[in-house]
Amino acid sequence: MAVLCKPAIAVPEHVITNEETLEIARRLHHDHPQLELALRLIKNTGVRERHLIQPIEKVLEHPGLDTRSTLFEAESKARVPEVVLRALEQAQVEPLQIDLIVYVSCTGFMMPSLTAWLINTLGFRPETRQLPIAQLGCAAGGAAVNRAHDFCSAYPDANVLIVACEFCSLCYQPVDLGVGSLLSNGLFGDGIAAAVVRGEGGTGIRLERNGSYLIPNTENWISYAVRSTGFHFQLDKRVPGTMEPLSPALRAVAEQHNWNVGKLDFYIVHAGGPRILDDLSRFLEVPPEAFRFSRATLTQYGNIASAVVLDALARMFDENSALDGHHGLLAGFGPGITAEMSLGTWASPDS
Repeated sequence: MAVLCKPAIAVPEHVITNEETLEIARRLHHDHPQLELALRLIKNTGVRERHLIQPIEKVLEHPGLDTRSTLFEAESKARVPEVVLRALEQAQVEPLQIDLIVYVSCTGFMMPSLTAWLINTLGFRPETRQLPIAQLGCAAGGAAVNRAHDFCSAYPDANVLIVACEFCSLCYQPVDLGVGSLLSNGLFGDGIAAAVVRGEGGTGIRLERNGSYLIPNTENWISYAVRSTGFHFQLDKRVPGTMEPLSPALRAVAEQHNWNVGKLDFYIVHAGGPRILDDLSRFLEVPPEAFRFSRATLTQYGNIASAVVLDALARMFDENSALDGHHGLLAGFGPGITAEMSLGTWASPDS
C-alpha cells in the first residue's frame, strides 16, 4: 500500500510578528469604522508570527499583477528545489523513481506549470506525469495526498511527489477593506512543502481510504475575485462555523472504514484558524491536544494554505510519537466549501 513519507518544509526568511501586524493595521486603517473588531479578530488567530518572501514594506507596495507574477515564478524556482530534494532524500527515493508530480498552489499562476521546470531541472524522467492543481485553495494539500493515493492504487509500484508552494503575501490587496480581508492580512503566511508517497516501502502513513465532501451552496464563502490587480481574496463571516456541517463527513468516511473518528490515534488537519480546531475537538469529541500539530503550524507560521497539512504531518514525525498500527486522519479544508480526507495507519518498513 502507498505510504506518505515525511514532508520537507521551508518558510522564507522575512518575519512579521502578530504585534507588528496589529501596529500596521492601526497605522494604515486608523479611520476604519470596524478597526477594533478587525484588531480583535487578528489577536485571536493564535498566530505568533508569519514568514514572507519579501520584507513587509515591499509587500505593502503592491507593484501590480505582472510584477507579482514574475516574482512568484522567480521565488518558486529559487526556493522549491531544495525542499523537493530534501523530501526525496527523506523518502529514500531518487528523482528517476518518481512517476507523478502533484503540484498545488492557489497564490500564483504559471503555464507551463512549475512541474515542467522541475522535471527539466532536477533530473526527473521525461515520462513523469504532471498534475498541477490551482483552484482548491487550502484544501489542495489534502487533495494532493488523495490524488497520489489514487495513482498508487492504480499503479501499485509507483512513487508520487507532492509539492505545495504558497506565497500568500502576493495576494495582499490594499484596496480590500472588509473585515474578512483585514483578518486575512493578519492570518496568512508564505511556505513551501513537499512529500513523497511511495508505492512500496517507506515510513509514514499507509494510506487506506480517501474521500471528499462539499457543503452544498457554499461556493461563494471562500473565493477569489480575479481582477487586473490580481487575486482578491473573499471570506464570508460564516466560514469559521463550517466544522459543524463538515464533522459528519469526517465521521462518515471513518465509519466506511469501520473506524470511530473520535477514537483515532492522530489527527492532521488544516488549521484555517483557532475556531476550526476548537470546533473539531468539540464535534468529533476528541481532546484539544489531538490537534497540537496543526495548532503549532498556525502559531509559528500562520495559515500557509495548502502546505498546512504537510507541515503539521512533519511535526508529528519530529515528535516521534506515532507507533506502528496507530490509526489516523488527514484532512484539508478549503473553497467549495470542500473537505479532502484521508485515513491511514502508521507503518515502518518492518511492520
